Amino acid sequence: MAVYLGSFYIALGTIFLLVPIIYIELGRPKDLIKAFFNFLVGLILIIKNKSIGEFFLLILLLLSVLVVFYLVEISLFRWYQLTDIEKKKITTLTGLKKNLSKIVEATNLAFGDFAKFLNFFNFGSNNQNTNPKKWVRNDKNDNIKV
Repeated sequence: MAVYLGSFYIALGTIFLLVPIIYIELGRPKDLIKAFFNFLVGLILIIKNKSIGEFFLLILLLLSVLVVFYLVEISLFRWYQLTDIEKKKITTLTGLKKNLSKIVEATNLAFGDFAKFLNFFNFGSNNQNTNPKKWVRNDKNDNIKV
């Protein structure tokens, strides 16, 4: 039972992370905190499934009821706060494609920046763009005798 509840909480944490990423209009600032706590409770349940007593299981079932209230809040209240234009954007396939293309563009940009950062640490490569070093000498110091 605890493993099933743990998997449920991890899946719920994933949903709390993915819905605001895909549909920006439905996101709220506290969704990240809710997702973290759902992941944490899910991991604790899966790791400690042998040592959970009945009282602790009752508490977790009550937490599951709270999660249902979270889902009702997302599905009902946030939906009705959207304007008609935002609702049409969310329900059409073009709105989903637009949001997914923004996500792909952002990840490509992030991976490009990360690749540039990794090339900074590439010490042994023969980079074609580097200029050869030039010796610069001060002509005034040519007459100095050692």
